Amino acid sequence: MITAEWETMEAPAARGAPGTRPGAASGAVAVIFATTPAARLTSGKATLLDRLTAQLRTLSVREVQVVARTEDTGGGLADDLRAVAKAARASSGPIAVLYGDLVAHTEALAAVLDHPSRGSRALVAPGPAAPPLPPVRTRKGRIAAAGNSFHRVEAPDAAFHGVLQVGEAHLASLADVAEELADLAQNRGLGRAGDTEVADLLLAGLVRAGVPVRAAPLGGLHCARVTSQGAADEAVRRLSDVDERAARLRAAVKSDDGLFATYCVSTWSPHLVRLAARLRMTPNAITGVSVGLAVVAAVWFTAGERGAQIAGAAALLLSFALDCVDGQLARYTRSFSPLGAWLDATFDRVKEYLVYAGLAIGYAGSVQAGETGPGGIWALAVAAMLLQALRHMIDFSYAGGLADATRDGERPPLPLSVASDLPHLDDPGGGLRKGGAGAATDGSVASRVAWLSRRLDLGVATRWAKKVVVLPIGERMALIAVTAAVFNARVTFLALIGWGALALAYTLAGRVGRSLT
Repeated sequence: MITAEWETMEAPAARGAPGTRPGAASGAVAVIFATTPAARLTSGKATLLDRLTAQLRTLSVREVQVVARTEDTGGGLADDLRAVAKAARASSGPIAVLYGDLVAHTEALAAVLDHPSRGSRALVAPGPAAPPLPPVRTRKGRIAAAGNSFHRVEAPDAAFHGVLQVGEAHLASLADVAEELADLAQNRGLGRAGDTEVADLLLAGLVRAGVPVRAAPLGGLHCARVTSQGAADEAVRRLSDVDERAARLRAAVKSDDGLFATYCVSTWSPHLVRLAARLRMTPNAITGVSVGLAVVAAVWFTAGERGAQIAGAAALLLSFALDCVDGQLARYTRSFSPLGAWLDATFDRVKEYLVYAGLAIGYAGSVQAGETGPGGIWALAVAAMLLQALRHMIDFSYAGGLADATRDGERPPLPLSVASDLPHLDDPGGGLRKGGAGAATDGSVASRVAWLSRRLDLGVATRWAKKVVVLPIGERMALIAVTAAVFNARVTFLALIGWGALALAYTLAGRVGRSLT
């Protein structure tokens, strides 16, 4: 017996109509579950389902499929989950799962469905979850655990807002999870979970199966599920209280940047981002301008005169500002790519080392003072460059090693029939080990280092101090500009070597401590 009616609507972008969004041909197939009466609530002259479908047509969605029930069609949770499994088996691109009773900003939907990676993402917002929004726990930008009315989450820190996309690489896992959940639902193995929780159950199942699902932050935007006409009217009214473009621009600024970048650049760089977007400049073009300014700074530094030193410092600071702008523009326009990220990271090093060379040439001038130049300037320049290269090597090798260790040490998939995200919570003989974020697991030196690091994160001043002590690129550019403009290149290199050595020692201690724990 047919238990659900599928309505397939080809989005204009998939047909190649005028105004086609870039990437729409490889966009997601959106499956909307309009199985509750709330999907037929009205917003103006249209239903919530109509409104949501119209929003999806403006995004990189190539097909919209609606699962709806009528009085003549039965069905339930198991049938809905099997429908998702069938769609996942047949699809050649990402699958998005949404609810027909959603009232959301288009930009909130785009945070998941228009992301250039086309990967697995879920829309979340930090804070406590209240029904019908289920709890999730996030870690380093990923969903670490997800709940619903059956699956429990230990220490949740966010809520899932009902928009889930599964990337092409994870479609097989989606189909397997959906089928397993369908079998459990049919055998009443999911407790009180109902057909209004399809996306919630799928998210929990994917995370338990080990699928990496990125957490797409809602930010200052709105996305809510409604159950009554009054709630729908209020939710629609709240949408008009937010400037979507301004919220998108704010979200483009990194929230975990360094002190100098946060307070001395990101406070005004969004104006440049808006201008660059209006001029249709690409992030790679901004990167090119940033490199050009760094080259100009290096050339000015070679003059060795006070006026040229000041001009070079100004050009270097502007180059760094544009280095921030290119990333913000990429996030604002959702046009970033692996190539762009690689170019940005590579040219950061090129620009910095060009400036080192320019400073050393300008200081040495025409004076011959030994094989290493006056004051040993060439030796200092090489030492500063080697120290910085060593610091970057440690950072990148640690990140790679940590990723490998994480893959090798991941816990086995959790059974979907187990309610808790921590197996021992359902073991009568087990017990949750008590200890908050500041609790040390043992008395070892490594454990104490990790404990101290977590404690420092609790205070605003100590958290910023941790960011500054590692001498991130913003602080380095500011240090170079100020010392070169006020003093000379020898002072610049001595400051870089001294602060860099402190940063190296701090980083090594932290890396070793974290590795051992």
